Amino acid sequence: MAQEVSDFLKGQDDKIIDDLKEKMNVAAQSMEFERAAEYRDLIQAIGTLRTKQRVMAKDLQNRDVFGYYVDKGWMCVQVFFVRQGKLIERDVNLFPYYNDPDEDFLTYVGQFYQEKSHLVPNEILIPQDIDDEAVKALVDTKVLKPQRGEKKQLVNLAIKNARVSLEQKFNLLEKSVEKTQGAIENLGRLLQIPTPVRIESFDNSNIMGTSPVSAMVVFVNGKPSKKDYRKYKIKTVVGPDDYASMREVIRRRYGRVQRDGLTPPDLIVIDGGQGQVNIAKQVIQEELGLDIPIAGLQKNDKHQTHELLFGDPLEVVELSRNSQEFFLLQRIQDEVHRFAITFHRQLRSKNSFSSQLDGIEGLGPKRKQNLMKYFKSLTKIKEASVDEIVAVGIPRAVAEAVHQHLNPQERVELAQVAESPAEYK
Repeated sequence: MAQEVSDFLKGQDDKIIDDLKEKMNVAAQSMEFERAAEYRDLIQAIGTLRTKQRVMAKDLQNRDVFGYYVDKGWMCVQVFFVRQGKLIERDVNLFPYYNDPDEDFLTYVGQFYQEKSHLVPNEILIPQDIDDEAVKALVDTKVLKPQRGEKKQLVNLAIKNARVSLEQKFNLLEKSVEKTQGAIENLGRLLQIPTPVRIESFDNSNIMGTSPVSAMVVFVNGKPSKKDYRKYKIKTVVGPDDYASMREVIRRRYGRVQRDGLTPPDLIVIDGGQGQVNIAKQVIQEELGLDIPIAGLQKNDKHQTHELLFGDPLEVVELSRNSQEFFLLQRIQDEVHRFAITFHRQLRSKNSFSSQLDGIEGLGPKRKQNLMKYFKSLTKIKEASVDEIVAVGIPRAVAEAVHQHLNPQERVELAQVAESPAEYK
């Protein structure tokens, strides 16, 4: 079915409709009336979409149209592929965002055209709030931010579709939460363990080996228990060593559980493959002598939940991708990844911010903290005037030093002006 829809979006609609009609007739003859009704509805939907395709654009330009929407820490990006004025395909992607939405959108666009399957069109349409020059630096083609007319309507439609897709995801999550009790019971039966009322999940995060961190999220009765979340700065590992980082964090967490008499979880879920899970098992079972079931969640090359690993030795557990237990595990994996990478980026940003303000006389940790709290980013401090920096409670002499430190080119320009013969006329 998915292949048929994909073929339709590539313009092979007549062939697909014929194939679906044939399947509908076969299903009806076999008295599979529900299946036949599904084929009928799909044929009608394709007919509706085909009609709408003809009115996407009056010109015959090849363009990609981008729209995005953010809510509750998630971003949805919708892309329309318009070729010769006709919508031939759509691409939609939903993911947690961690920085400024505009920055994450730009990152997405840059990665989007690095994929071989995404050819660069004659022009790209983007929303008004995006820096078109930044997009041009990423993609060598014409970039427009339409303000009116048909092109503006296309961008608005992409934004609307992104919003609808995100709302649908949240609706599914809400329905999933309603069914979580059944999900954890099914998961317990599947793994042949007691119902995992409390699940603790771990993920490591580091980029280019800098500021390695780990994070733990906790789900109780299938729902996130944020008061129990924990962040870990990696203390004993130098460089990007995921196995050593996992060993340290598992040892720290469950060493404390053992020392302080805390209630252990019913299931530990590691975001990772066989290597990470085996490391966790060594610490839990061999070093600490604890008996806690440990599972692993592997992702595919698109960073989506792919396989559940469990047992001794580890094996792939057959799990329907449409089951409530799969949705629960997917939600846990998304949440621990979001929590870990958010912590990592906060720490990296803080370290970068602090290091770039080092060496300024009179600017101690407290004043750095005030600047960060007020301006939010180093870029905004750089763009601020001396008076704006003073308004945060920084002495004028220190504010001038901060401004000059972050804008060295201004000192050069002032020096050049001072040396110009015109100064002395």
